[in-house]
Amino acid sequence: MNRWKRWRTSILLMFAVLGPGFITANVDNDAGGIYTYATAGAQFGYALLWTMIPMAIMLAFAQEISARMGVVTGKGLSELIREEFGLRITAMLMFGLVLCNLGDVVSEFAGVSSSAGLFHISKWISVPVVAVLVWVLVVYGDYKKLEKLFVFLSFLYIAYIITAVLAHPNWSSAVKDTLRAPHLRDLRNSDYLYLAVGLIGATVAPWQQFYLQASVVDKGATRSQLKLAQTDAVFGSVFSIVVAAFIVIACAATLFVGNIHDIRDAADAAQSLKPLGGQYASVLFAFGLLNASIFAASILPLSTAYTVCESLGFESGLSKKFREAPVFYWLYTGLLIVGAAVILISKEPPAKLAVLSQVLNGVLLPAVLVFMLVLVNKKSLMGTRRNGKVYNIVAWTMTALATILTAVMLGGLLKHAK
Repeated sequence: MNRWKRWRTSILLMFAVLGPGFITANVDNDAGGIYTYATAGAQFGYALLWTMIPMAIMLAFAQEISARMGVVTGKGLSELIREEFGLRITAMLMFGLVLCNLGDVVSEFAGVSSSAGLFHISKWISVPVVAVLVWVLVVYGDYKKLEKLFVFLSFLYIAYIITAVLAHPNWSSAVKDTLRAPHLRDLRNSDYLYLAVGLIGATVAPWQQFYLQASVVDKGATRSQLKLAQTDAVFGSVFSIVVAAFIVIACAATLFVGNIHDIRDAADAAQSLKPLGGQYASVLFAFGLLNASIFAASILPLSTAYTVCESLGFESGLSKKFREAPVFYWLYTGLLIVGAAVILISKEPPAKLAVLSQVLNGVLLPAVLVFMLVLVNKKSLMGTRRNGKVYNIVAWTMTALATILTAVMLGGLLKHAK
């Protein structure tokens, strides 16, 4: 009985500490992420599942490092980069981050447009309404209550795990492709490489590291709470990767097998949920996609505004009035307006725009990881909380893998363009 009480206490404690790490990891299972995972499963079946293992390691390491640096230094990642590398390098990195995050915001409104389209609601209605709703909720709402709601809604991604089981996938092939290294012929396929980089960007997005570290600092986590912050970060990472893998498996077992390889919009992707939702698959997918899109649209522009203002020394924070932090509020508002406007005027398929945003994340990611690894190994910053030798070997290896895949993908695109 005492053992059960200890287990119950441990489980309740774990759920009690779920916060920045869990939210940050799962925000990237957003519209862009869902479309990217679905496209990977539809186009290549189980063939891209091998990316899940290095991505799981990469995400867990990146999130843990962010949480640890936040607790130990009491400073956000962008502030540390400015102090250690100077304003010019920081400004260049922030420009890349804003560009990538703008792409992510566009993908969120692509998700809003697609999910509303399943109910025959025009994007000219759904996109502006959600943009205004998100702005009001974040600026005037109780963000702490919203955070708790987002934690709960994150568990709705379990629908994909159930769908994957009900679709009766070829588990033998799924496991085999997860554990094998990619074939050289696959790496010569530009579409395959494009999606591989997109999967990495969808799972380990650059903005996540900035947002998580800033959130840990904002919560005032002390060194005595370091283990809890690390647990939160790692648990969120594992849950996020499991969901991503099952989305790929579900779509491989339904869309790929059914010869539906080109996902253009939500109607195409919704067919992957038929084993669970049946005739209501579109409704289930629309609800999940809308939830994911609003979830991320609330956090992404906000995290971008915090990160940029923190790095360049501008006032920031929802506790301040508009006139007290004009750059913060205008940047946040501008990202929402531009993201919504791009979807309203674009004629590109929503899924294509969503996948492109994740590829942009994958391109910027190696640079962010390098900055993080340099910072976390500085004795003046981290003291005894620096990375160990084995930890560094694994972390730098994962960073090198992401860099090589991105370089090869970009080289292929340049060659194709010529």
